[in-house]
Amino acid sequence: MQRRNTQTLGEVLRDFFEDNTELYEKMMEIRVQRAWGEVLGPTIMQYTRNIYVRDKVLHVSLTSSVLRSELTLCRERLVKSLNDYAGSTVITNIIIR
Repeated sequence: MQRRNTQTLGEVLRDFFEDNTELYEKMMEIRVQRAWGEVLGPTIMQYTRNIYVRDKVLHVSLTSSVLRSELTLCRERLVKSLNDYAGSTVITNIIIR
């Protein structure tokens, strides 16, 4: 007699990530990095040189000082938009250089 697994894939993944929180956090950081291009679009991406997350802070290097100033002014809204896109509170601040 065959035994069937009654867990859904979603339940299996949830259990896996509960046991591997570091992996889940890293995956969410990558999701926020990708969200930068999705939320802000290809024009902003062409001025983006480096992007990474460290200690819940998104670090972004831009080649345009004008764009840097504009994005710095709406930093709080960007944090909310990027976290909304990721579906979780991944970042608490953005440092734009």
